[in-house]
Amino acid sequence: MTTIKEKKKKEDTKDGEYLITYTRHLEKRLRNLETEKQLLDAERLRLEQELHSLRNEIDRLREPPLVSATIIDFLDEKGRAIVKSSTGPSFVVNMSRKVKNEKLTPGTRVALNQRTFAIMEVLPTKLDPFVKGMEVVDSVPDISYEDVGGLGEQLQEVRETVELPLLKPELFKKVGIDPPKGVLLYGAPGTGKTLVAKAVAHETNATFIRIIGSELVQKFIGEGARLVREIFNLAKDKAPTILFIDELDAIGSQRLKIATSGDREVQRTLMQLLSELDGFEQRGDVKIIGATNRIDILDPALLRPGRFDRMIDFPIPDEQSRIAIFKIHMRTLNTDQKINIRKLVDATEGATGADIKAICTEAGMFAIRKEAEMIIENDFIQAVNKVMHKLKDKNIESRLYS
Repeated sequence: MTTIKEKKKKEDTKDGEYLITYTRHLEKRLRNLETEKQLLDAERLRLEQELHSLRNEIDRLREPPLVSATIIDFLDEKGRAIVKSSTGPSFVVNMSRKVKNEKLTPGTRVALNQRTFAIMEVLPTKLDPFVKGMEVVDSVPDISYEDVGGLGEQLQEVRETVELPLLKPELFKKVGIDPPKGVLLYGAPGTGKTLVAKAVAHETNATFIRIIGSELVQKFIGEGARLVREIFNLAKDKAPTILFIDELDAIGSQRLKIATSGDREVQRTLMQLLSELDGFEQRGDVKIIGATNRIDILDPALLRPGRFDRMIDFPIPDEQSRIAIFKIHMRTLNTDQKINIRKLVDATEGATGADIKAICTEAGMFAIRKEAEMIIENDFIQAVNKVMHKLKDKNIESRLYS
């Protein structure tokens, strides 16, 4: 029989095991509560940060709007300045301590407090998005000087005018002359004027800005002149800069006594261009390349030295030039080795570089029409006949098929 002591011992053992189990349960629950507390603390901290951010946003939105203005002049060293606001009137205003005086010059755009009209911050220079898009950044033409054929002398003159003053300005100082400010490329359509400008854009490390003359002809009075000013301001800010003005005759034609209102607006744009090309303000490292195929109608004021110091003629390619151009355009083509380039050159007298490129393209199209993988001489003969429109010229035809 079980004694009373044994029964009591068993009961004490059971009570001890129960206490141990319950203690472990409490410890586990305590750990869970501590983990939950840490999660709640992290959530509370996140909500406090979000609340702080929202309060800052509310305070920012409650701030009074600022008025844009332009500094006209400074009155004293205390920071007082005369500004012309965007609403019209001019004010004598003070300057916030947050704004550094050395950043401010006459003509700087600033923001004014709407109530006190104090200068609160410096604004970036206003720039038309249309003008900003003229800067060639990512889409630089993939054309090098090796892709220009038969224009060795012209290319040398362009490089001396545009690249040399930017790369080696000390040479001009030693000789004692000012580097040329600009160069005008003129010649028949398709002779390589724009091609040379593309090569310069590819080869130089300077900022390249491209303008087409017709883009400066605007609907409203004064808009064309404003675009010219902003383009040259952008060129100065991005210096060293190469500014290429294509189809210059669109705004550079001779000024006439009898003119319509539209003609007078184009003339105002031209006068602004003349002022920017050779005005009182120095352009710095901004080189101008102009291109036109109608130099005969350009205004004499545009052609004088000081605006375009060099006038480079792009003639119709001669025999040697046509050979170089044919080789450049044919080097990427899958052609028959037996093609007589001399025969093609003789048959394309008077053709421009653009005509020769079109002939090579047409020869490829004739080969594709036959589902051939190689361009043969007969394809080039047909291409010459098509592009040059000389089927009726028996002399040319005999030279081709001889």
